[in-house]
Amino acid sequence: MSVQHGQFSVEGEPMTYCVGILVRDGLAMLADTRTNAGLDNVSSYRKLRVIDAGPGRTMVVASAGSLSVTQAAMTRLTDAMLLAAVGEDGERAGAPETLATAPTMFRAATLIGQALHAARAAVDEAVGGDRISTSATLLFGGCIAGRKPRLFLIYASGNFIECQPDTPYLQIGEHKYGKPILDRVVQYDTPIAEAVKVALISFTSTMRSNLAVGLPIDLMVLRSGETEPELVHRITDDDDYYRELTERWSAAMRNATASIPLPPYGAAAGQGVLV
Repeated sequence: MSVQHGQFSVEGEPMTYCVGILVRDGLAMLADTRTNAGLDNVSSYRKLRVIDAGPGRTMVVASAGSLSVTQAAMTRLTDAMLLAAVGEDGERAGAPETLATAPTMFRAATLIGQALHAARAAVDEAVGGDRISTSATLLFGGCIAGRKPRLFLIYASGNFIECQPDTPYLQIGEHKYGKPILDRVVQYDTPIAEAVKVALISFTSTMRSNLAVGLPIDLMVLRSGETEPELVHRITDDDDYYRELTERWSAAMRNATASIPLPPYGAAAGQGVLV
């Protein structure tokens, strides 16, 4: 068990769960909001951010790991856009490349990776030899000018991978409990609404097994061909649909288990008793 210190952990990192699903219909990104800095210091923090990168651009980031590192990285990115937009003469001529000017989502992912790497290096220098984890990962998704949405997983060192149709989802944080349902159900041709439902099932499964992940859940849906999100929504503990989904999933799992025959290995006279 890791020992927590502030928003860092000495032997691990604050748990969270974020998932991005990229199917033919579009992109869905979800993130929980729980932060855990010890058993007596559990709070909520928004980890899914829609970045204001200008008209015709939808860029969304979900974060897991060190809050100091992810906050610093996002501040670097937003400050860069602000400084580029408003120079001493109020003109953009000669402004450095930012998320507002990156020509492709791939280039934008590169800029985010650079900001994350720089932020981690700065925090590492500040904490010195303390046994504090500064690990952080990001999911970055969206589109530019209505082109097909793209989804990336960006590591703390700044490198990244891109989501592909063969495995149309990416996860960060406490992902192991939600992965089996995504593996079994989500395919590239899965309708976006179905993908959101399965993602929420993966969240309720994760929360059942790990108290470090919890409501509220932030959700963003971007349809293919659109330049603005179709939905930006927060699911809280009084959400009727999420409560019903959780109850139905639990009942379905119990019923499915009961419907499977008992193992025949050494069973005595069909009694289902192993001998």
